[in-house]
Amino acid sequence: MSRTERLFQLMTVLRSAEPPVTADVLGQELDISIRTVYRDIDALRGLGAVIDGEAGFGYTLVEDASLPPLAFEDDELEALVLGLREVSVIADPALAKAARSALAKITSRVPQRQAHRLEHAVLDARRYVRPPPPGIDAATLRAATWAEQAVAFSYLDAKGDKTRRTVWPLGIVYLEASNVLLAWCLLRQDYRSFRLDRMSDLSVLEDSFRPRRVSMLREHIARLRQTASDHVST
Repeated sequence: MSRTERLFQLMTVLRSAEPPVTADVLGQELDISIRTVYRDIDALRGLGAVIDGEAGFGYTLVEDASLPPLAFEDDELEALVLGLREVSVIADPALAKAARSALAKITSRVPQRQAHRLEHAVLDARRYVRPPPPGIDAATLRAATWAEQAVAFSYLDAKGDKTRRTVWPLGIVYLEASNVLLAWCLLRQDYRSFRLDRMSDLSVLEDSFRPRRVSMLREHIARLRQTASDHVST
């Protein structure tokens, strides 16, 4: 991890953790020594971040110079908090953590009145039955999708039959009961959907299908919508 990356991560922990945050907690979160925490806190202060506290008492982020002021309408804030809380419930662990971090960043930059609205929002998102957890590292799958690289994985279908698939990943859809990868399957030579909880042994290949992802994703979604429309019509 570079020093710049470490400073960004330190800011993220300071934004999201309950203040004051001790150097010991910061060191454990970032897997660095307490001495390094002290140096990084000084570096952030030198860059303009207002961080209250000192060694032995913990630190509180008062003002974050790395983020510009944010201006939202109250309804926009309600939409943001609802969307981010929904992601924290239905998404994979890495994306859920990112949603909580994003909400903490927004809370730290809006006016105090609106920060109160975020913390005590009228709207919330709950799922009594959450989608099953993915059988693969969803963050790795998302990265491969953005990079337009083929992936291979083992897949257990609804009948219990296991196959090895190589696909071009096009997008991930978060449905009510499951999270699904939309892809072009090289085995079937057609569009297919794969539940993330039935996937295992994921590997990212060097084969690239750039720049076809966007157009293929549109076609895949169009076919799904047409199938749904035909089903409703009958």
